[in-house]
Parts: sequence; structure tokens; C-alpha cells
Amino acid sequence: MHTLVIVPTYNERENVAELIPALLELPVEPEVLVVDDASPDGTAEEVRQWQQRRTGRVHLLCRPEKLGLGSAYCQGFQWALQRNYDVVVQMDADFSHDPQDVPRLVAALSEADAVIGSRYVSGVNVVNWPMGRLLLSWLANRYTRWVTGMPVADATSGFKAFWARTLRRLRWERIRSNGYAFQIEVTYRLWRLRCRIVEVPIIFVDRRSGLSKLSRGIVSEAAWMVWRLRLSSFFRDERRYYADAAG
Repeated sequence: MHTLVIVPTYNERENVAELIPALLELPVEPEVLVVDDASPDGTAEEVRQWQQRRTGRVHLLCRPEKLGLGSAYCQGFQWALQRNYDVVVQMDADFSHDPQDVPRLVAALSEADAVIGSRYVSGVNVVNWPMGRLLLSWLANRYTRWVTGMPVADATSGFKAFWARTLRRLRWERIRSNGYAFQIEVTYRLWRLRCRIVEVPIIFVDRRSGLSKLSRGIVSEAAWMVWRLRLSSFFRDERRYYADAAG
């Protein structure tokens, strides 16, 4: 399978220097697309060096400013669909998602349309987070499930694998959410399309280096997003997010 791993970055030079070779060595032989939001630390330059070493397997999208996680993934997904990959994986750059788990997520697509690397599907599998951060994440997922009715334990996970044909069912130019809200929205819209979503347990480890991008605004956006998603299901305008008539 022609597989692409998409990694959004902002000031992640130290991490991508280790992550790119770790991904390239995986048995599923993925290509890597880094979507960089004009990182001042030279992240893009680090990626360019890997492009020279591994021609054809490392790709770079440079954006003019910090535009946000959601738009980075939307642009990355559209880039992948234009180039006819079979499978697309999304993950963080900071090693909170173990690259060794990528083959497990890809393998699980044999019985699913989309796969979530889940921190909460088999207990709580989070390492080195402060208790307040862990409680916020866990409660956010319980809240999301309660409001939307979506039977997913970790709707805010940023570690996912999709068939490209699944991604083609959404109109990515319509999605404007970011952060946790983006993760919730994508999962919800695929669920509304009756896609088969499988959760694979992972161990999430807090970032090795650099600063977290979590902010109060990201949390607030997610809290309101779940109600907007739930209410949108009662109106016909929900269909504008879908490339087909399913759901």
C-alpha cells in the first residue's frame, strides 16, 4: 500500500530530525509529508536536508505563517489525495505518538475505514502528563461522547490512519476547526457517514522536547464544537461537508 504519514510542525526541528528516519525505517515503507507553519527554529531546513538524503520519500509543505493544526491537516490531506496515496496517517511530531505504532494502525484498516490510536479505549494509557492535563483530556472525551452520542473513547486523539477513499468523502475546504476541535469534527463527520471507525490502544507519552501548543482557546473551541456538531445533525446544511450523499 502506498502510505503517507502527515506531520504538522511549528518549532519541531529537534524532533523531526529523529522522527523522519524513524518513520522511513518502518516495514510499511511510508513516505513523510511535513506541513510546517513558518517555524523560526529551522524545522523546514531540517526537512529539506532529509529530502536530499531520501529523495522521493520526504516531502515538505511550507506555509507563510502559523495557521493552525486543523488547516495544516486539511491541506496535507488534499495534497495526499491529489497524489493518489492508498493510506494516510496523521501524527504529532513530538514523539507523544510512537512511530512504531504506525504499522499497527495501518494493519487495523483491514477491518475499518478509519483507525484511531486511542489513549482511553483500554483504560488510561498516558505517561508523564500532569494530573490536571490528564483529567482535562479524559473529561473532554467523556463530554464529547455524551453530547454527540458518538461511540468513541478518544475523539481528541491526533494519531489516526485512514483509507484515502475515506478521506475523499469529506469536503476539506469546508472544515475550519483547529486543535482538539478538528480531531473531534473529523471523527464525528466520518461517524455520521457510517464509516467503520476502530480504536487501537496506544501508550501516549508526553513530548520529548519543545513546548506544548495547547491553549485556553483550543479547549474553548472544542467545548463549543461538540454542541455545534450535535445541532448540525438536525439541519440539512450538514450535508455541505460531505462529498457524497451518504449519512
